[in-house]
Amino acid sequence: MIQVALLRAINLAGHQPVAMADLRSLLTELGLRDPQSALQSGNLVFEAGKQTGASLERLIEHELARQLDLRTDVMVRSAAEWASVVARNPFRNEAARDPARLVVVFLKSKPTADAFDALREALVGPEILHGEGRQAYIVYPDGMGRSRLTAALIERKLATRGTARNWNTVMKLAALAASRGS
Repeated sequence: MIQVALLRAINLAGHQPVAMADLRSLLTELGLRDPQSALQSGNLVFEAGKQTGASLERLIEHELARQLDLRTDVMVRSAAEWASVVARNPFRNEAARDPARLVVVFLKSKPTADAFDALREALVGPEILHGEGRQAYIVYPDGMGRSRLTAALIERKLATRGTARNWNTVMKLAALAASRGS
């Protein structure tokens, strides 16, 4: 099965630097086949055989810490789950108009509906939010850098960790996963 793995908060402004070649080598050593990386921010696509989801996340996190001294969260989605994230995008017009300002936050665990409601209530700017399953779709009309809807606030309200990718990156990874088949 084709899997997509996202590493949280690496290679951002010098924080937790890691070479993509090292990540690909690590995945290969773990028996994950043909790992490919996209961009320099911890986006990986690979074939995992029968391993999926949380067990893959734990394995990769453990080995990142052990072999590369890198402590970070890893979020894994199957190619089918990734395709569903794309298909279920509630902000198609915004994605077409300005894909860099539409972000999907991939979450470690599924928040409750009440948690998504609490996050919506915490919005103080022009952002628009839709939460579904282990994803939050957020439109940042003024950009993420100016927003008061920060990763820390999102994680606090949803009571889970997450990592964000803009729609351009989501679509690059969708294309890469689709080109590999499932």
